[in-house]
Amino acid sequence: MGITRRAAITAVSLLSAVCLAACGGSASNSSTGAATGAASASASGGTGKATGKVTVLAAASLQKAFEEIEKTVEKDNPGLDVTFDFQGSQDLVASLAGGDSADVLATANNSTMKTAADQKLVGNQTEFATNVLTLIVPKGNPKKITGLDSSLDGANLVICAPEVPCGEATKKLAEAQGITLNPVSEEQKVTDVRGKVESGEADAGIVYTTDAAAAKDKADKIDIPDGGVVNHYPIAQTAKPENPAGAQVFIDAVTGKAGQEILAKHGFGKPGSATAGASAGASAAGSAAASSGASAAPSQAATAEGSSAPEANKPTAQTTAP
Repeated sequence: MGITRRAAITAVSLLSAVCLAACGGSASNSSTGAATGAASASASGGTGKATGKVTVLAAASLQKAFEEIEKTVEKDNPGLDVTFDFQGSQDLVASLAGGDSADVLATANNSTMKTAADQKLVGNQTEFATNVLTLIVPKGNPKKITGLDSSLDGANLVICAPEVPCGEATKKLAEAQGITLNPVSEEQKVTDVRGKVESGEADAGIVYTTDAAAAKDKADKIDIPDGGVVNHYPIAQTAKPENPAGAQVFIDAVTGKAGQEILAKHGFGKPGSATAGASAGASAAGSAAASSGASAAPSQAATAEGSSAPEANKPTAQTTAP
């Protein structure tokens, strides 16, 4: 009887161990499978909503439009938190090169993005907008400035520095128009140029048409020929995004129909357009370029990234710094 009782206890113990092992193994496999499935869905975009934090480094000229796009993205993805750093494009690339983490980079010209690609800081790029330059003056135009001409003599003109996309474009514009500009200061981002004009610190400033639109309550726009100089705006995931799924959701929002409508509302032209605000151009999605640094933007006769020869026999207008 003792032997039978011990055998029964042993059998029960063995059966319990087998059941526990089986249940434990099943739970473990189920958990792993769910995690793998979730990760796969996240990586592929899946049908689920993106979550987590997405850090976007964007050219200063994009601030108003991107903040509006952010609202639509976060509304559609309640668990997603999009944060921005708006600076001159060259500073954003320097930030990435210095080791700062980010998920998305959007620059105001192709050459700055190419610098990032050459350093293997970004992946494939897609052009999503275009922009051109214009002239703004304080509200009411107290100096009676009429354009890039002799009316600027003695005026405080402010432009972007040459290493900044808007400054590179300004240099090309001056060459295309055959004029020499003598600004009193050169700023590191276009919004600083706009700010000095809005405050009355500067008598005139060369900015993007989108900045002129944003400053309409504090500054007047003076139409000037664009000289065929067009800035093409590319966007890309960084080489090491912390939230690749969230980053792609934001990029898709920028290049998608709603994002393109928001950009157009703020004065940006379509990808591939010859002028900002033009209806002609490539599709919103554009074409992705290889991560080696090739740009998605088509070649233009004169862009801020290329060279523009001054027109022959055109008089030179100089601005004189006080």
